[in-house]
Order: sequence, then C-alpha cells, then structure tokens
Amino acid sequence: MSTPPRALSHRTTVTITGHLMDAGILARVLDDVLEYGGDYRIESLDLGRQHEDESRALVEVSADEAELLERILMRVQVHGANVTDPGTATTRPAPADGVFPDDFYSTTNLETLVRLDRDWLRVERPERDCGLVVTEADGGTVVRTVPVSDVRAGEAVVCGAHGVRVELPPQAPRGGEDDFGFMSSSVSSEKPQALLVRRIAERMREVKAAGGRVLWVGGPAVVHTGAAPAMVRLVRAGYVDVLFAGNALATHDIESALFGTSLGVDLAKGSGVPHGHEHHIRAINTIRRAGSIAAAVESGVLTGGVMHAMVQADKPFVLVGSVRDDGPLPDVFTDVIEGQRAMRAELPGVGFAIMVATMLHSIATGNILPASIPLVCVDINPATVTKLADRGSAQAMGIVTDIGLFLEQLARELAPE
Repeated sequence: MSTPPRALSHRTTVTITGHLMDAGILARVLDDVLEYGGDYRIESLDLGRQHEDESRALVEVSADEAELLERILMRVQVHGANVTDPGTATTRPAPADGVFPDDFYSTTNLETLVRLDRDWLRVERPERDCGLVVTEADGGTVVRTVPVSDVRAGEAVVCGAHGVRVELPPQAPRGGEDDFGFMSSSVSSEKPQALLVRRIAERMREVKAAGGRVLWVGGPAVVHTGAAPAMVRLVRAGYVDVLFAGNALATHDIESALFGTSLGVDLAKGSGVPHGHEHHIRAINTIRRAGSIAAAVESGVLTGGVMHAMVQADKPFVLVGSVRDDGPLPDVFTDVIEGQRAMRAELPGVGFAIMVATMLHSIATGNILPASIPLVCVDINPATVTKLADRGSAQAMGIVTDIGLFLEQLARELAPE
C-alpha cells in the first residue's frame, strides 16, 4: 500500500521550462526537493511535441516550515525553477562587516533578476555562493553580487527567494550540433581531439571578432610538458587576454627562461641537471631582486617565456598563491581574499574561458564565473573536469588529453609559425 503524501503547511508553485525530460532537469528539481526535506506535487506537465520543443512544468513545493521552504526554493533555482508568483524581494541590513542576515538569498551563477516594487532589475556579474546587495547609484537602483567577505554593515541584502528570478543559459536545439553540443557528453578521452581543437579555435576567433576577451587559467604542466613555446605563440597572436595562475606556473616558466629547466629537468633533454633542484628558488630570488616580473622584463633580466610574453603584450595576469608556495614571486597574491578580488576585477568583457592542467585554480575560477560564459577545461585527469562541473560550473566542457599536445595543436590552428 502506497504512503499518502504528507500534508505540509507551507507551499508554493514553481515553474520549470526547458528540455525537462531528456536533459534531466525535472528529475533533479524533484530530487532536491525531497533531499532538502520537502515534498512536491506536479500540477501540470506540458511536454513539447517536437524533439526540439521545450517543455513546461508547474510543481507545487511544500515544507513544514516557511524557512525550510525558502531554502528549498533557493536550491531548485540552480536548475532554473522559479516561483510562479514571485512577489517582491525583501531586504534586510547586514548586521556587521563580513556577515549576511541569516536568511540571505544564496546566489547561483545564472543570470538573475530581482523585483523591487514593480520593476525587475538585472543583477550585475552573476556569481554563485554570494549575496545580493541593493544600492542607490546616480543612475538609479543597482543590485550587485557581493561575496560575504565584502559586505558592509548596514548594506541592504536580499533575503529569501521571493522576488528573485533566474534564467537558464540558452539551450541548443536537441539533436543539433550548435555551439559546443559536440562536447556535451560525459567526459571522455575518446572524443576526436583534432575536431575539438578546431571548434575551440573557431569559438575563440568568434569571441575576439566580437570584441570579447579570452581568459586562460593555467597550471605548471604547461611548462613541464614543453608547451610554453606554444602558449607564447598564442599570447603574441592575441588569444590570451588575461591569465589566472598560481605561483608554480610563473615560477617554472621563469626557471625555464633563465636556466632551461623545469623542476630541475632539462626540457631539451628530459633529464636532470646538476643542482637543478635549486633552479626554481634561484629563479624566484632573481625576480624578487628585480622587484617584479614586469621589472625583470624591462631591465632585460627576463627575456623569454609565457610571463615575458604577457608583459610584452601588456596583458594582465593574476597569480594567487597557497600555503605550499616557495618564495613566492613578488607578483603573487598571498592574501586569497585579495586574490579573489583581483580575479573578479578582470572578468568584465570575458567571452570565453579555457582552463588547462590545474584543478584548484580551475575550480576557483569556475566559482566566480557566470554560467553564461562558455568554459572549456583540458586536463590529463578526468577528475579535474568532473569536479569542476560538480562544484557548480555546469557549463564546463571537458577534454581529457596531454596538455602539451593540446596546446601545440591549438597554436597551429590560431598562430601558425
């Protein structure tokens, strides 16, 4: 005998639109409702008649407590489920610097709108796991995404899920090969890599032609695999507009330029050299003596490599360190909150992001990117791409391959010698 549905006292109806069945959106919404301790009833389900048609569902969501219902509504918005009658947003003052009100709206990385009075206002720079702060500016009311570390006492913070709506990124027609549909299957090393590289090159050309910026996130394997010369060609060809990395990529790139080694290994011979284990710290010391990477380039101390190319091309880079770093280089942010702010400051205008051979910096960057920015992650380890998607970067597409081979192929497409 089946168990009757629970009679829960707080309820509201959400609307879900998209490829609900074949993309699994409806199932994920219903699973999240139950996982968070609520219940649901499908009021209506209108399935598209043609394969490319979108579907629409109305789902009543209920919970024992009003606060729990609000939490559930915020959760299902990750999948594009919005309250059918959203009402207007509620704001409360932040109780202290770096502290949100208890019932603050926790953001997604989707395009978000907030209704204050009768007007819907688009949120500036969507980012997940932040809050929404309402401020008055010369041009009128502004709603912006603010990380908890940056909120200030007394600022008006949006609370609860009512009066907030999210928009899913445009979905490609089912069965088509629009945009990155060719890469939308699960992560695999068996996809045709030459085709993937050509498609990535095409997208990068399109972004540049439209005036957009290409963001790269790189790890030290760019140098270890001997791919730095290919990366330099891409910088000089104008396809690297901003670079995010840690201390390691820059250090080993500079070590390679100064000593011809990476982690003490001769990149031309693939073997260690006498005292090679000292080269990375001697490279760091050389740059610290010069004062900065740019100063080392200007004085002629640093004459090659990726960082040299970035300085010569006048392209920004943000290096954020960790507790395991040697040195670090003088350009490295050792305060991670300041590093996050510096990364966010470089996001305006970015139309495409490519992440190569770094798990931690890829996930960190994915956390601050809007879902509307196409994102490709390239790594020899499938877990890197999987973890990136699992942590909220649902737009991440993955290529499992050796980064040295990939960068050389991409450079041949975009910057032939």
